Amino acid sequence: MDLDLSSDQELFRDTTGRFLASSWTTAEVRRLIGDPIGFERDAWNKGAELGWTSMLVPEEFGGGTISGEGVLDLGIIAELLGGSLFAGPVLPTNIVAGALARSNSEGLAKEHLTKIAAGQETAAWAVAEEHDDWLARSGSVKAVRTDDGYRLTGVKTPIQDAHVADQLLVSATTENGVVQFLVASSTKGVTVQPLDGMDLTRHYARVVFDKAEVPASAIVGEFGPDSGELETQFALALSLQCAETVGATDRMYETTLQYMKDRKAFGRPIGSYQALKHRLADMLLWLETAKAVTDAALKAVQLDADASNAASLAKAYVADRCPVILRECLQLHGGIGYTWEHDLHLYMRRVETNAAIYGGADFHCDRLAPAIGL
Repeated sequence: MDLDLSSDQELFRDTTGRFLASSWTTAEVRRLIGDPIGFERDAWNKGAELGWTSMLVPEEFGGGTISGEGVLDLGIIAELLGGSLFAGPVLPTNIVAGALARSNSEGLAKEHLTKIAAGQETAAWAVAEEHDDWLARSGSVKAVRTDDGYRLTGVKTPIQDAHVADQLLVSATTENGVVQFLVASSTKGVTVQPLDGMDLTRHYARVVFDKAEVPASAIVGEFGPDSGELETQFALALSLQCAETVGATDRMYETTLQYMKDRKAFGRPIGSYQALKHRLADMLLWLETAKAVTDAALKAVQLDADASNAASLAKAYVADRCPVILRECLQLHGGIGYTWEHDLHLYMRRVETNAAIYGGADFHCDRLAPAIGL
Protein backbone atom coordinates (compact mmCIF):
# COMPACT_ATOMS: atom_id res chain seq x y z
CA MET A 1 0.00 0.00 0.00
CA ASP A 2 0.97 3.66 -0.27
CA LEU A 3 0.95 4.09 3.50
CA ASP A 4 3.48 6.44 5.04
CA LEU A 5 5.34 3.72 6.89
CA SER A 6 7.36 4.22 10.03
CA SER A 7 10.78 2.61 10.36
CA ASP A 8 9.24 -0.13 12.52
CA GLN A 9 6.58 -0.83 9.90
CA GLU A 10 9.20 -0.95 7.15
CA LEU A 11 11.23 -3.44 9.17
CA PHE A 12 8.12 -5.51 9.79
CA ARG A 13 7.20 -5.44 6.10
CA ASP A 14 10.69 -6.45 5.04
CA THR A 15 10.86 -9.25 7.61
CA THR A 16 7.49 -10.66 6.54
CA GLY A 17 8.42 -10.27 2.89
CA ARG A 18 11.66 -12.21 3.34
CA PHE A 19 9.88 -14.97 5.19
CA LEU A 20 7.27 -15.36 2.47
CA ALA A 21 9.89 -15.23 -0.29
CA SER A 22 11.83 -18.07 1.30
CA SER A 23 9.02 -20.22 2.73
CA TRP A 24 5.98 -19.61 0.56
CA THR A 25 7.14 -19.76 -3.02
CA THR A 26 4.86 -20.46 -5.97
CA ALA A 27 6.36 -23.95 -6.03
CA GLU A 28 4.97 -24.44 -2.53
CA VAL A 29 1.64 -22.96 -3.63
CA ARG A 30 1.45 -25.45 -6.50
CA ARG A 31 2.47 -28.36 -4.28
CA LEU A 32 -0.48 -27.69 -1.99
CA ILE A 33 -3.12 -27.42 -4.74
CA GLY A 34 -5.66 -30.11 -3.91
CA ASP A 35 -4.37 -30.53 -0.36
CA PRO A 36 -7.34 -30.75 2.05
CA ILE A 37 -5.72 -28.22 4.40
CA GLY A 38 -4.02 -25.99 1.83
CA PHE A 39 -1.17 -24.66 3.95
CA GLU A 40 1.58 -25.87 6.24
CA ARG A 41 1.18 -25.41 9.99
CA ASP A 42 4.84 -24.46 10.29
CA ALA A 43 4.23 -21.47 8.04
CA TRP A 44 1.15 -20.55 10.06
CA ASN A 45 3.04 -20.76 13.36
CA LYS A 46 5.89 -18.64 12.01
CA GLY A 47 3.39 -16.06 10.78
CA ALA A 48 1.84 -15.92 14.24
CA GLU A 49 5.29 -15.36 15.71
CA LEU A 50 5.73 -12.45 13.29
CA GLY A 51 2.47 -10.95 14.56
CA TRP A 52 0.02 -11.80 11.80
CA THR A 53 -2.71 -12.83 14.26
CA SER A 54 -2.13 -10.37 17.08
CA MET A 55 -2.68 -6.92 15.54
CA LEU A 56 -6.30 -6.58 16.70
CA VAL A 57 -5.82 -8.40 20.00
CA PRO A 58 -5.39 -6.20 23.11
CA GLU A 59 -2.04 -6.40 24.87
CA GLU A 60 -3.64 -7.91 27.96
CA PHE A 61 -4.40 -11.00 25.86
CA GLY A 62 -0.98 -11.26 24.25
CA GLY A 63 -1.64 -9.02 21.28
CA GLY A 64 0.02 -5.87 20.07
CA THR A 65 0.69 -3.82 16.97
CA ILE A 66 3.71 -2.39 15.20
CA SER A 67 2.51 1.20 14.96
CA GLY A 68 -0.35 1.34 17.44
CA GLU A 69 -2.75 1.18 14.49
CA GLY A 70 -3.53 -2.49 14.07
CA VAL A 71 -5.72 -2.21 10.98
CA LEU A 72 -3.02 -0.37 9.04
CA ASP A 73 -0.43 -2.92 10.13
CA LEU A 74 -2.76 -5.68 8.98
CA GLY A 75 -3.05 -3.94 5.63
CA ILE A 76 0.71 -4.38 5.18
CA ILE A 77 0.37 -8.08 5.97
CA ALA A 78 -2.61 -8.55 3.66
CA GLU A 79 -0.81 -6.99 0.71
CA LEU A 80 2.21 -9.23 1.20
CA LEU A 81 0.02 -12.31 1.60
CA GLY A 82 -1.77 -11.47 -1.64
CA GLY A 83 1.51 -11.06 -3.46
CA SER A 84 2.54 -14.54 -2.30
CA LEU A 85 -0.90 -16.21 -2.64
CA PHE A 86 -0.73 -17.30 0.99
CA ALA A 87 -3.52 -19.73 1.80
CA GLY A 88 -3.76 -19.71 5.60
CA PRO A 89 -6.79 -18.19 7.40
CA VAL A 90 -5.07 -14.95 8.38
CA LEU A 91 -7.78 -12.52 7.35
CA PRO A 92 -10.82 -14.47 8.71
CA THR A 93 -9.04 -15.09 12.01
CA ASN A 94 -8.30 -11.39 12.39
CA ILE A 95 -11.90 -10.44 11.63
CA VAL A 96 -13.07 -12.72 14.43
CA ALA A 97 -10.34 -11.47 16.75
CA GLY A 98 -11.42 -7.89 16.12
CA ALA A 99 -15.05 -8.76 16.88
CA LEU A 100 -14.10 -10.47 20.14
CA ALA A 101 -11.88 -7.56 21.15
CA ARG A 102 -14.73 -5.08 20.60
CA SER A 103 -17.39 -7.24 22.26
CA ASN A 104 -18.64 -7.04 25.82
CA SER A 105 -18.04 -10.75 26.29
CA GLU A 106 -15.00 -10.72 28.54
CA GLY A 107 -15.26 -14.45 29.10
CA LEU A 108 -14.99 -15.30 25.40
CA ALA A 109 -12.24 -12.74 24.87
CA LYS A 110 -10.19 -14.11 27.73
CA GLU A 111 -10.68 -17.70 26.59
CA HIS A 112 -9.92 -17.29 22.90
CA LEU A 113 -7.93 -14.13 22.14
CA THR A 114 -4.75 -15.36 23.78
CA LYS A 115 -4.91 -18.55 21.71
CA ILE A 116 -5.62 -16.60 18.52
CA ALA A 117 -2.73 -14.21 19.09
CA ALA A 118 -0.37 -17.16 19.64
CA GLY A 119 -1.56 -18.94 16.48
CA GLN A 120 -2.99 -21.80 18.53
CA GLU A 121 -6.55 -21.24 17.35
CA THR A 122 -8.01 -20.28 13.97
CA ALA A 123 -11.39 -18.82 13.17
CA ALA A 124 -13.75 -18.00 10.31
CA TRP A 125 -16.55 -15.46 9.94
CA ALA A 126 -19.74 -17.34 9.04
CA VAL A 127 -21.82 -14.42 7.82
CA ALA A 128 -22.37 -14.98 4.08
CA GLU A 129 -25.62 -16.46 2.87
CA GLU A 130 -26.93 -17.49 -0.51
CA HIS A 131 -28.25 -15.08 -3.16
CA ASP A 132 -25.47 -12.52 -2.72
CA ASP A 133 -26.38 -11.82 0.90
CA TRP A 134 -23.14 -10.87 2.61
CA LEU A 135 -24.53 -9.41 5.84
CA ALA A 136 -27.07 -12.04 6.91
CA ARG A 137 -30.02 -9.83 5.98
CA SER A 138 -32.12 -12.78 4.81
CA GLY A 139 -31.65 -14.60 8.10
CA SER A 140 -31.14 -18.08 6.71
CA VAL A 141 -29.66 -19.18 10.05
CA LYS A 142 -32.19 -18.98 12.87
CA ALA A 143 -31.38 -19.03 16.57
CA VAL A 144 -34.18 -20.31 18.79
CA ARG A 145 -34.02 -19.83 22.54
CA THR A 146 -33.79 -23.02 24.65
CA ASP A 147 -33.55 -23.67 28.37
CA ASP A 148 -29.73 -23.80 28.23
CA GLY A 149 -28.97 -21.39 25.40
CA TYR A 150 -29.83 -21.37 21.71
CA ARG A 151 -30.42 -23.83 18.89
CA LEU A 152 -28.99 -22.87 15.48
CA THR A 153 -30.52 -24.07 12.23
CA GLY A 154 -29.66 -23.01 8.69
CA VAL A 155 -26.82 -22.62 6.17
CA LYS A 156 -23.94 -20.20 5.70
CA THR A 157 -22.09 -20.15 2.37
CA PRO A 158 -19.51 -19.47 1.04
CA ILE A 159 -17.29 -19.24 4.13
CA GLN A 160 -13.56 -18.74 3.65
CA ASP A 161 -11.29 -21.19 5.49
CA ALA A 162 -14.12 -22.78 7.47
CA HIS A 163 -12.48 -26.16 6.83
CA VAL A 164 -9.61 -25.33 9.22
CA ALA A 165 -11.41 -23.01 11.63
CA ASP A 166 -11.47 -24.04 15.27
CA GLN A 167 -14.13 -21.40 15.94
CA LEU A 168 -16.90 -19.94 13.79
CA LEU A 169 -18.28 -16.46 14.37
CA VAL A 170 -21.90 -17.02 13.32
CA SER A 171 -24.50 -14.34 12.71
CA ALA A 172 -28.00 -15.65 13.34
CA THR A 173 -31.49 -14.15 13.41
CA THR A 174 -33.59 -14.22 16.57
CA GLU A 175 -36.97 -12.71 17.33
CA ASN A 176 -35.15 -9.68 18.77
CA GLY A 177 -32.69 -9.11 15.93
CA VAL A 178 -29.26 -10.38 14.93
CA VAL A 179 -27.09 -12.24 17.42
CA GLN A 180 -23.51 -13.34 16.87
CA PHE A 181 -22.26 -16.53 18.44
CA LEU A 182 -18.80 -18.01 18.74
CA VAL A 183 -19.34 -21.66 17.89
CA ALA A 184 -16.72 -24.40 17.95
CA SER A 185 -16.59 -26.10 14.56
CA SER A 186 -16.63 -29.44 16.39
CA THR A 187 -20.07 -28.71 17.89
CA LYS A 188 -22.63 -31.45 17.30
CA GLY A 189 -24.93 -30.43 14.47
CA VAL A 190 -22.30 -28.31 12.68
CA THR A 191 -21.16 -29.71 9.34
CA VAL A 192 -18.51 -28.10 7.12
CA GLN A 193 -18.90 -29.09 3.47
CA PRO A 194 -15.99 -28.18 1.14
CA LEU A 195 -16.88 -26.27 -2.02
CA ASP A 196 -15.19 -26.33 -5.41
CA GLY A 197 -14.05 -22.90 -6.53
CA MET A 198 -12.08 -20.94 -9.08
CA ASP A 199 -9.25 -20.13 -6.66
CA LEU A 200 -7.16 -23.31 -6.48
CA THR A 201 -5.01 -21.90 -3.68
CA ARG A 202 -7.77 -21.24 -1.15
CA HIS A 203 -10.68 -23.14 0.38
CA TYR A 204 -14.30 -22.15 0.83
CA ALA A 205 -17.05 -24.17 2.48
CA ARG A 206 -20.76 -24.47 3.07
CA VAL A 207 -21.50 -24.62 6.79
CA VAL A 208 -24.70 -26.36 7.83
CA PHE A 209 -26.24 -25.91 11.27
CA ASP A 210 -28.66 -28.73 12.04
CA LYS A 211 -30.15 -27.90 15.45
CA ALA A 212 -26.71 -27.11 16.84
CA GLU A 213 -26.94 -26.34 20.54
CA VAL A 214 -24.85 -23.46 21.87
CA PRO A 215 -24.83 -21.97 25.38
CA ALA A 216 -25.88 -18.40 26.09
CA SER A 217 -22.27 -17.72 27.07
CA ALA A 218 -21.34 -18.12 23.39
CA ILE A 219 -23.00 -14.80 22.50
CA VAL A 220 -20.50 -12.27 21.15
CA GLY A 221 -23.04 -9.52 20.56
CA GLU A 222 -26.73 -8.76 20.07
CA PHE A 223 -27.64 -6.20 17.42
CA GLY A 224 -30.56 -4.56 15.73
CA PRO A 225 -31.38 -5.21 12.07
CA ASP A 226 -29.02 -2.44 10.90
CA SER A 227 -26.20 -3.09 13.31
CA GLY A 228 -23.20 -0.83 13.14
CA GLU A 229 -21.06 -3.62 14.54
CA LEU A 230 -21.77 -5.90 11.60
CA GLU A 231 -20.97 -3.02 9.26
CA THR A 232 -17.68 -2.46 11.10
CA GLN A 233 -16.73 -6.11 10.67
CA PHE A 234 -17.76 -5.98 7.02
CA ALA A 235 -15.68 -2.84 6.42
CA LEU A 236 -12.66 -4.52 8.01
CA ALA A 237 -13.14 -7.62 5.84
CA LEU A 238 -13.49 -5.53 2.68
CA SER A 239 -10.46 -3.34 3.32
CA LEU A 240 -8.19 -6.29 4.12
CA GLN A 241 -9.46 -8.22 1.11
CA CYS A 242 -8.79 -5.20 -1.11
CA ALA A 243 -5.25 -4.97 0.25
CA GLU A 244 -4.73 -8.65 -0.56
CA THR A 245 -6.13 -8.19 -4.08
CA VAL A 246 -3.91 -5.17 -4.68
CA GLY A 247 -0.88 -7.18 -3.52
CA ALA A 248 -1.65 -9.99 -5.97
CA THR A 249 -2.32 -7.53 -8.81
CA ASP A 250 0.86 -5.58 -8.10
CA ARG A 251 2.93 -8.76 -8.21
CA MET A 252 1.57 -9.70 -11.64
CA TYR A 253 1.95 -6.18 -12.99
CA GLU A 254 5.64 -6.22 -12.05
CA THR A 255 6.00 -9.70 -13.56
CA THR A 256 4.40 -8.50 -16.80
CA LEU A 257 6.52 -5.38 -16.93
CA GLN A 258 9.70 -7.45 -16.60
CA TYR A 259 8.46 -9.89 -19.24
CA MET A 260 7.92 -7.03 -21.69
CA LYS A 261 11.48 -5.88 -21.11
CA ASP A 262 12.87 -9.38 -21.70
CA ARG A 263 10.65 -10.60 -24.56
CA LYS A 264 11.86 -9.45 -27.96
CA ALA A 265 10.02 -9.19 -31.26
CA PHE A 266 11.59 -7.92 -34.48
CA GLY A 267 14.82 -7.30 -32.62
CA ARG A 268 13.32 -5.07 -29.89
CA PRO A 269 11.80 -5.61 -26.43
CA ILE A 270 8.04 -5.68 -26.89
CA GLY A 271 7.73 -3.11 -24.13
CA SER A 272 9.37 -0.55 -26.39
CA TYR A 273 6.38 -0.45 -28.74
CA GLN A 274 4.20 2.58 -28.13
CA ALA A 275 0.84 0.81 -28.27
CA LEU A 276 1.93 -1.58 -25.52
CA LYS A 277 3.35 1.28 -23.46
CA HIS A 278 -0.09 2.89 -23.52
CA ARG A 279 -1.66 -0.28 -22.17
CA LEU A 280 0.93 -0.51 -19.40
CA ALA A 281 0.30 3.13 -18.49
CA ASP A 282 -3.45 2.50 -18.20
CA MET A 283 -2.84 -0.55 -16.05
CA LEU A 284 -0.50 1.37 -13.75
CA LEU A 285 -3.06 4.17 -13.37
CA TRP A 286 -5.74 1.65 -12.35
CA LEU A 287 -3.34 -0.10 -9.97
CA GLU A 288 -2.22 3.07 -8.24
CA THR A 289 -5.83 4.19 -7.87
CA ALA A 290 -6.69 0.79 -6.36
CA LYS A 291 -3.87 1.27 -3.89
CA ALA A 292 -5.11 4.75 -2.99
CA VAL A 293 -8.74 3.77 -2.35
CA THR A 294 -7.61 0.73 -0.34
CA ASP A 295 -5.32 2.94 1.71
CA ALA A 296 -8.25 5.27 2.38
CA ALA A 297 -10.48 2.36 3.41
CA LEU A 298 -7.91 0.99 5.84
CA LYS A 299 -7.48 4.41 7.43
CA ALA A 300 -11.24 4.88 7.70
CA VAL A 301 -11.65 1.50 9.41
CA GLN A 302 -8.77 2.31 11.76
CA LEU A 303 -10.35 5.66 12.68
CA ASP A 304 -13.94 4.37 12.46
CA ALA A 305 -14.69 7.35 10.21
CA ASP A 306 -17.44 6.55 7.68
CA ALA A 307 -15.73 3.20 7.24
CA SER A 308 -18.69 1.51 5.57
CA ASN A 309 -18.77 3.88 2.59
CA ALA A 310 -14.99 4.01 2.30
CA ALA A 311 -14.73 0.22 2.28
CA SER A 312 -17.53 -0.20 -0.26
CA LEU A 313 -15.94 2.45 -2.49
CA ALA A 314 -12.63 0.61 -2.34
CA LYS A 315 -14.24 -2.75 -3.08
CA ALA A 316 -16.30 -1.35 -5.96
CA TYR A 317 -13.16 0.00 -7.63
CA VAL A 318 -10.81 -2.87 -6.83
CA ALA A 319 -13.35 -5.50 -7.88
CA ASP A 320 -13.87 -3.69 -11.18
CA ARG A 321 -10.30 -2.75 -12.18
CA CYS A 322 -7.97 -5.37 -10.70
CA PRO A 323 -9.45 -8.27 -12.71
CA VAL A 324 -9.10 -6.11 -15.83
CA ILE A 325 -5.42 -5.52 -15.03
CA LEU A 326 -4.85 -9.27 -14.69
CA ARG A 327 -6.60 -9.93 -18.01
CA GLU A 328 -4.37 -7.34 -19.64
CA CYS A 329 -1.35 -9.07 -18.13
CA LEU A 330 -2.56 -12.30 -19.69
CA GLN A 331 -2.90 -10.66 -23.10
CA LEU A 332 0.54 -9.07 -22.92
CA HIS A 333 2.15 -12.40 -22.05
CA GLY A 334 0.76 -13.96 -25.20
CA GLY A 335 0.63 -17.74 -25.47
CA ILE A 336 2.88 -18.44 -22.47
CA GLY A 337 0.32 -16.78 -20.21
CA TYR A 338 -2.27 -19.41 -21.08
CA THR A 339 -0.15 -22.36 -19.96
CA TRP A 340 -0.59 -24.25 -16.72
CA GLU A 341 3.10 -23.77 -15.95
CA HIS A 342 2.85 -19.98 -15.73
CA ASP A 343 1.88 -18.50 -12.36
CA LEU A 344 -0.35 -15.85 -13.90
CA HIS A 345 -3.47 -17.98 -13.91
CA LEU A 346 -3.13 -18.68 -10.18
CA TYR A 347 -3.12 -14.96 -9.47
CA MET A 348 -6.02 -14.39 -11.84
CA ARG A 349 -8.05 -16.98 -9.96
CA ARG A 350 -7.35 -15.28 -6.62
CA VAL A 351 -8.20 -11.81 -7.92
CA GLU A 352 -11.36 -12.90 -9.75
CA THR A 353 -12.58 -14.81 -6.69
CA ASN A 354 -11.88 -11.90 -4.36
CA ALA A 355 -13.84 -9.66 -6.71
CA ALA A 356 -16.96 -11.74 -6.03
CA ILE A 357 -16.55 -12.64 -2.35
CA TYR A 358 -18.16 -10.07 -0.01
CA GLY A 359 -19.98 -8.59 -3.00
CA GLY A 360 -18.89 -7.46 -6.45
CA ALA A 361 -18.62 -3.99 -7.93
CA ASP A 362 -22.36 -3.72 -8.69
CA PHE A 363 -23.28 -4.82 -5.16
CA HIS A 364 -21.13 -2.09 -3.62
CA CYS A 365 -22.20 0.59 -6.08
CA ASP A 366 -25.76 -0.11 -4.94
CA ARG A 367 -24.64 0.25 -1.32
CA LEU A 368 -23.02 3.60 -2.14
CA ALA A 369 -25.94 4.98 -4.12
CA PRO A 370 -27.80 6.46 -1.09
CA ALA A 371 -24.68 8.45 -0.18
CA ILE A 372 -25.08 10.48 -3.38
CA GLY A 373 -28.84 10.67 -3.23
CA LEU A 374 -29.72 7.81 -5.55
